Amino acid sequence: MSHDATLRTGDLVRHNTLLMLREPGPLLSRLLMPLVAIVVFEPLYRAATAGGRASGDSQAVIGMLVLFSLLALSIVGTAILTERSWHTWDRLRATSLRPVELLVGKAAPVLVMLVVQQVVILGFGMAVLGVRVADLSLLAAAVVVWSVTLLCVGTALGTMLRSQAAFSAVQDIGGFACTSLGGALVPLAALPGWARHLAPASPAYWAMSALRGAVDGATGQVWRALIVLLAIAAVAVVLAAWRLGRGWTRSTLL
Repeated sequence: MSHDATLRTGDLVRHNTLLMLREPGPLLSRLLMPLVAIVVFEPLYRAATAGGRASGDSQAVIGMLVLFSLLALSIVGTAILTERSWHTWDRLRATSLRPVELLVGKAAPVLVMLVVQQVVILGFGMAVLGVRVADLSLLAAAVVVWSVTLLCVGTALGTMLRSQAAFSAVQDIGGFACTSLGGALVPLAALPGWARHLAPASPAYWAMSALRGAVDGATGQVWRALIVLLAIAAVAVVLAAWRLGRGWTRSTLL
């Protein structure tokens, strides 16, 4: 990236960070709600899982992390749709900014938020529930890759969908389906056979696999899941950049 491109992208990152911080409600809810959910559901997971307390505690923490991080991808999608409803995308596209710079400027602050959210949830699980992590470096890699994947998917949805209502519908239905099939809400072993066969089609399945593998120290499992998540992220970001480059994101909203 050239010096001018770096400056332009940095200005966008600062601007979008300020916009996000001026409306802290969504940020606070994505940070506090999973902690409440962990406390409430942890006894249920502990009783339902065959591995006892340790398995139940890790299921509660990782499952709520995946669920609420999926909900948090709405922040980046909503940010893009808001620009479109304000009719500011056309102004940005008329400048020397490239599609990739637009995406990075919007996505970087949300990436930081996603990482912070997951660190807070995992820190809470380790400090309060005593969840033990076998490999912190693997866990860090899983958190970063899962955050990048969410960011890319949220950005792609924000560029493809034309209204907040459509985005909310896709996120609510898709998020619930992904978390349910991925084993975040209910352990995979408790799902019916047909759901277990469909589970690998859900990004949440691979996020659960990566995070649980890091907790258990299963290096091969983690890297296999991370490769799949990175492939999903690559497809999403290429699609988003292509749509921006074609100008298909211009909104008809009034």
